[in-house]
Amino acid sequence: MRQEDEHVKTGIVRRALLAAALTLPFVGLAATAHAEGERFVFVSHAPDSDSWWNTIKNALKNAEKDLGVTVEYRNPSTGDIADMARIIEQATASNPAGIISTIADYGVLENPLKAAIAKGIPVMTVNSGTAEESKKLGALMHIGQPEYDAGKGAGERAKEAGVTKFLCVNHYITNTASVERCQGYADALGVELGGQMLDSGQDPTDVYNRVKAYLTANPDTDGILTLGPNSAGPTIKLLRDTSSASKYKSFISFDLDGDIAQAIKDGIMEAAIDQQPYLQGYLPVVLLAQYARYGVMPANNVNTGPGFVTKANIALVEKLAGEYR
Repeated sequence: MRQEDEHVKTGIVRRALLAAALTLPFVGLAATAHAEGERFVFVSHAPDSDSWWNTIKNALKNAEKDLGVTVEYRNPSTGDIADMARIIEQATASNPAGIISTIADYGVLENPLKAAIAKGIPVMTVNSGTAEESKKLGALMHIGQPEYDAGKGAGERAKEAGVTKFLCVNHYITNTASVERCQGYADALGVELGGQMLDSGQDPTDVYNRVKAYLTANPDTDGILTLGPNSAGPTIKLLRDTSSASKYKSFISFDLDGDIAQAIKDGIMEAAIDQQPYLQGYLPVVLLAQYARYGVMPANNVNTGPGFVTKANIALVEKLAGEYR
């Protein structure tokens, strides 16, 4: 072996040994800083019937395993926000190491969340609500998707497609974030939202029938926006049943599941807005754990979306839709 080759080999070995040695102190530090029985509570506004939240639940389970902590997922079974407020109060009384909560209705949830913070419990907000509302509460940070901007992004795509009149199928109209999505879409088109937002409810049959009635009564509708699988699924079925998908210049939905992915592949739906819910479950647990152990926290909020999934990139995410995407 040439001398210079020997020097190269020696250098590689030394760097490998140094890298291995440098990892040892961090392992010990993590073990020392870990507090036994670290427990966090994640409170969502979602009813039991909303399968979209399974992705976040999967993220919480992975965070538990990876960090060696306990995460309790709690939600109002029917989606009642007043019940959610009581759940936050109960979580506060149990003195967890941190609370993660959506801000589905600021007016209803302000007092219980501020009470948790006043008690000294670290609070992070995710998903619903805005960064501004999170800051007003005194939460550490907000992780989620700017909903108005996401709706506006969908509206800009629809405007390029030539949409002038639309239907926004809102399956959770009591959630202010859902209205922001519809409003952003309307503003991008430069039209009034008005009666173009439909309170569809969450029962699949009701969604199907109400969308059908609206489209029948408003035959000049040429764009559709659905706000998630609960409203997208029945709407997709309606367009399949009536063979009317080609009538609409743009059909976009928020979020992903198997039905939405297939509709994109089949050309029924133009795109889905991916807010990466997995990150909304996983990241707050990671950050709260690091805050509890080391007192560190990023200075900025985290935007997990919007990103658009289309036929061009659906293959990258469809296998994980509804589970991790």
